[in-house]
Amino acid sequence: MSQNPRNLVAALIYRDPKAAMLWLKQAFGFELTFLIEDEKGGPAHIQMSYGPATLMIGHEWSENHASPVSLGGKNTQAIHIYVDADIDAHCERARAAGAEILVEPANQFYGDRTYRCRDIEGHIWTVACPVETMSIADMEARSGMKIVVAKG
Repeated sequence: MSQNPRNLVAALIYRDPKAAMLWLKQAFGFELTFLIEDEKGGPAHIQMSYGPATLMIGHEWSENHASPVSLGGKNTQAIHIYVDADIDAHCERARAAGAEILVEPANQFYGDRTYRCRDIEGHIWTVACPVETMSIADMEARSGMKIVVAKG
């Protein structure tokens, strides 16, 4: 199987994709990699990167493509990103940019430190940073759950 990080690319819908693009850079450190402007000079399609990962951003372009802000805050997916930095400082950066922090940074049984937040249009993000290497047995002992790992 290919290890290309572009095998799966998240695409998020925003009412105001330009504002989202600027906010994602300020709050999380995403970088603009590709922009298509429409006939009025507005963003028709945006691609941003975070490390090797790509995120596409678009506007509400059909009745089936809507921002959570247009759906009463409902999300049909959640976005999970890994950072290689101080997760507490990352959380504070997001908070300062206007993210609603839903869950403060905390260590998890599987060895990551995570926090959860809602962005300017209601998308829910989980941000994680590995803080310790855990064996399956250690994770099971901490969580009290049986963990099955696919082999092959």
